[in-house]
Amino acid sequence: MIRLTWRQFRGQAIGATVVLAALAVVVASTGVRLLHFYDTNVVTCHATGDCRGVTTVFLGFDHVVQAALGPILLVLPAVAGIFWGAPLVARELETGTYRLAWTQSETRDHWLAVRLTVTGLTAITATGLVSLMVTWWFSPLDHYNLNRFTPAVFGERGITPIGYAAFAFVLGVTAGVLIRRTVPAMAVTLVGYTAARLAATYWIRPHLFTPVRVVASAAYGASINQADWVLSSTVVTAAGRVLPHGGELEFDGTSAGVSIPGAGRCPNIPAGSANGQVGPGAYNACIQHFGLRQITVYQPISRYWPFQGAETAIFLAAALALAGFCFWWVRHRLA
Repeated sequence: MIRLTWRQFRGQAIGATVVLAALAVVVASTGVRLLHFYDTNVVTCHATGDCRGVTTVFLGFDHVVQAALGPILLVLPAVAGIFWGAPLVARELETGTYRLAWTQSETRDHWLAVRLTVTGLTAITATGLVSLMVTWWFSPLDHYNLNRFTPAVFGERGITPIGYAAFAFVLGVTAGVLIRRTVPAMAVTLVGYTAARLAATYWIRPHLFTPVRVVASAAYGASINQADWVLSSTVVTAAGRVLPHGGELEFDGTSAGVSIPGAGRCPNIPAGSANGQVGPGAYNACIQHFGLRQITVYQPISRYWPFQGAETAIFLAAALALAGFCFWWVRHRLA
C-alpha cells in the first residue's frame, strides 16, 4: 500500500522538491547579500548616527524577492489542503477505486493511515523548510522593523506555518471524506482554512496569554519595547473617563485658548496660542494638571516564541482531531 501511494503521489512530490531546490538557491544567494549589507552598512550607520539613504536602500533591498517570499507562507498551507488534502480521499471515492483496495485484504484504517502519513508528512516538511528559509532571509529586516508580532509577519515566520499546513491538509481530507467530490471539497477547504486563520489571528491569538497592563502618566507614556505588541492604549482622567483622540491638544487660537477634549482648558497655556507655540513642556504640564493617565495593554516581545508554540499546538491539535474523525467516519459511516 505504501508503494502504491508513493507511485500515485511521486509526481507531485518531485515537483515540490524541484520548487524547493529553486527557492533555496534564490534565498541563499540573495539572503547572503542582504545580511552582508545589514552588517556592513545598517549596523555601522546606527553606530555613527548617520543613516541618510542607507535605510531606504536596505528596506527596498531585492524588492522583487521580498514581494515574492512574503505571501508564500500565506498560500502554501492552503495549497497543500486544496490540492493535496481534498483530492486524497475524495478522488478515490468519486471514481470508486477505493473498493479495489478494500477487497485486497487492506483494512480501511491502514488504507487511510498510509495516505495521510505519506502525503501529510510531505506537505508539513515542505512547509517547514520554506518557513525556515523565509524566516532566515527576513531576519535582518525583522530585526530592524521590530514588527514580528504584526498579523502578516507572525504567520509567515517561525513554526506556525507547520501547524497551518497540518491543519489545512487534514481539513481538506475531512472535506473529501464527507463530500465525496473533489471540486466541492477543494472549495470547502479554502473557505474553512481562511476562516480558521482569520479567527486565530484576530480572536484567539490576542487572548492566548494574559496581557500586561501598565498605567503611567499620559505626559510620558508607558515605557515599553518598540517590538512589543500593543493591544490598546487609552488616556483616562482621574475619574476614569476615557478621552477621545488619545488626549491630544485642541488648538483653536481664539480667546478660548488651548484645551484637551474631554478634560478641559489648559490653564498654563495663554489664549491665542498657536500649535507651534506650545512646546512639550507646556503640554506635559497641562496633562499633569488634569491628572491624565495612559493605560497600555500589550504583549511583550519576550512572549513571541511562546505565542508561536501555543498557536502551532492549537492547529496541530485541530489537525489530529480531524484525522481522528476521518478514521471514525471511514470505519463506521462510509459505505
